[in-house]
Order: sequence, then structure tokens, then C-alpha cells
Amino acid sequence: MRAARVEAYGGPDRVVIREIPDPEARAGQLVVDIEAAALNFPDVLTIADKYQISTALPFTPGSEFAGRVSAVGENVTAFRVGDRVMGSTGAGAFAEKICVPEDAVSAIPDGLDMVHAAGFRVTYLTAYHSLVTVGDVASGDWVVVLGAAGGVGTATVDLAARLGARVIAAASTAERVQTCLDLGAHEGIAYDEEDLKSRIKEITGRGADLVVDPVGGRYAEQALRAIRWGGTFVTVGFAAGEIPRIPLNLVLLKNVLVRGVELRTMGIHRPDATRQATRAMSDLVAQGMAPLVTDVFTLDDVSKALGLVAERKATGKVVIEMRAT
Repeated sequence: MRAARVEAYGGPDRVVIREIPDPEARAGQLVVDIEAAALNFPDVLTIADKYQISTALPFTPGSEFAGRVSAVGENVTAFRVGDRVMGSTGAGAFAEKICVPEDAVSAIPDGLDMVHAAGFRVTYLTAYHSLVTVGDVASGDWVVVLGAAGGVGTATVDLAARLGARVIAAASTAERVQTCLDLGAHEGIAYDEEDLKSRIKEITGRGADLVVDPVGGRYAEQALRAIRWGGTFVTVGFAAGEIPRIPLNLVLLKNVLVRGVELRTMGIHRPDATRQATRAMSDLVAQGMAPLVTDVFTLDDVSKALGLVAERKATGKVVIEMRAT
């Protein structure tokens, strides 16, 4: 099969396409013929060996995929050959086939094609856990989403609006803010052009109930300062490249709850929450919910696709289709 390969750590330009052996399913595993794979910012960190977990060379990058089951190992009970599935994994998705444990995939809900299914699981599970599992969002809450035009950001904006929250989309430019308003955000802040803290307070009156931050960097503290007394700050990632240092006196004085969401460990420690999230989101997909996919590449252009994500120029999800060129 054809696969993207990382043979030396570095930037997106170091990724090459190789022919490697097809995987085989062992007990408890299944093989998926991948039709589409989605990019996430951790993929960029992984190929540069800057992610929390190092992946040994050589490896196939990619953490999110959709396709059809082509083989099942012993003891696999939930899926059969031919089933449409979407899944997430540490690496291996930028290839024509992947072998994963049975619990790494779920059935694709009716209403999602392969391209949109590929971009659904990671971002929407992250959004759901941020808003519901740890954020305890309620209808009418003011929810601020930082990096709102990115993959996790657009999913969080979409889901929060569907859950009845009043969403403030914060993004770098007015154009990116408009994308979020089109998704259902109630208000927008272009934080490279406006003062984030004062605008949040101006819009909400008393401060935000919940902040979801997949970006980190210099805007995290501003958003924290704009949370109401007793509000919640959820950190999801650090796409800005800087892990912010939060003054704990702010947390103390405002009785703020600071939580983190990391999808890999959430699945390990809270499988019940992941099952609940999957059920809830399947119902919303039936009502028309789907990820915003703005760029679709072929496997041969994986380096170009990764570069778009690395430079934070992507809006919504970037997807690779495994079609022949």
C-alpha cells in the first residue's frame, strides 16, 4: 500500500510517500481501507518530535480517518467487513490502509460522507468533552471559543450553538470571525485587532461562563481575566506554540475552575464519557451537524496539506482523500 512516511523528524517537507506492506489484523484488531484522513495540529508536532509522546522512526503520521472495514481479527464482535467506520489513532492514518484495535473506531453516522466523517471524530469529541464532560455548559451560557476558525474551534462553535449556548467566536481576523458567525456564533472578536478582555466583558456584561482554548499563547490570560466569578476555563492545546503561564491568584480571586481535555487520555480514563459523547453527537448529525471542511488534498500532496495546518492558515478541517492521482 501507499503511505506517507516520516523517516527523519522535521517539518512537513520531510514527509515522503512510500510503498509499504499491507497491515494484517490480529486478535481484537481490524483493518480499514482508508478513503479519507483528516489533519490535526498534533500531527505537525508529531512529525517534528515535539508532541507529548514521541513516535519512533520511521512511521506513518495521521491520527484521524474514515473508510470501510476490509478484514477483522479474532474476537472482533462489533464490526464486519464492509462496515463504514471512522476512527482515531496515535499515528498511521495517512495511508491507504490501517490496522487498529476495535475500540479505536465507531460507525459513521448516517448523514456523513467519508470526507466529513474523517474530520469529525477528533474535533467533535474534543468539543463535546470541553463543553459538556468538563465544561458543564448550560443553555444560555456565554461561551468564548479561542482559535474559533480552526478545526477544534469550528467544531466547538457549532456544537455549543446547537446546545443552546451564546457563543463568542474569537479568531485572528474579521474574515475568520465571519466564518464562525456563519456557523452559528452569536458574537465575534478579531483578537489581533480588538482587545479581547474588554470586548468579552462588553458583550457579556458580567464575563464569560466558559472559555475553551485550543490555542494557548498570549490570549489565554486575557480570556481568563474576562471569565465571571465561578466560571470555567478549559485548555485543549497550544497551537500558538506557547504554553501560557497563568497567574494562580486570578484563579483564586475569581474562584475559576481550570480544566484540561486531552482526547487520548480521556478515552482511557473516561470511556463512559466517550460513549455518551458518541451517542449524543450521532443524534446531532441526524439533525444536520457536520464538520466544516475547507481544503481537500490527495495523498501525494500531504506535505502541502500539513504545511497549511502548521502555518495556521487553515479554516475548519483539512482532509486528504486516498484517491489515485
